Amino acid sequence: MMSLYDTAHALAGMIRESEAVQECARLKQIAEEDQTNRTLIAEYKRLQISLQMRALSAPETAGDDAQRFSKIASLLYMNSDTAAYLMAEMRVSQMLADLVKILTEATGLNMELPGM
Repeated sequence: MMSLYDTAHALAGMIRESEAVQECARLKQIAEEDQTNRTLIAEYKRLQISLQMRALSAPETAGDDAQRFSKIASLLYMNSDTAAYLMAEMRVSQMLADLVKILTEATGLNMELPGM
């Protein structure tokens, strides 16, 4: 009988080999061939995490970062390479969120944040 950890490693392999993850990796490579794109994507992700963390603790402090994030997002989504990559990344993130939800439901634990 396979242990839960063996099953988790098998699932990780299936995720890694999935079409969604493979396509995301391919599009990331294309998008990041350009140094400017690579820099903008890194800043976009840094700001995204910063804004998400701030939204949980002090939403009123977002100001300048929110404007910068919006401007960078606009630039990235105007470029077909970076837009395709970011959309593929969103699909992978949604897939992972769905898997986490399935696993969380199996435990019977409520893992939702208050107010959500």
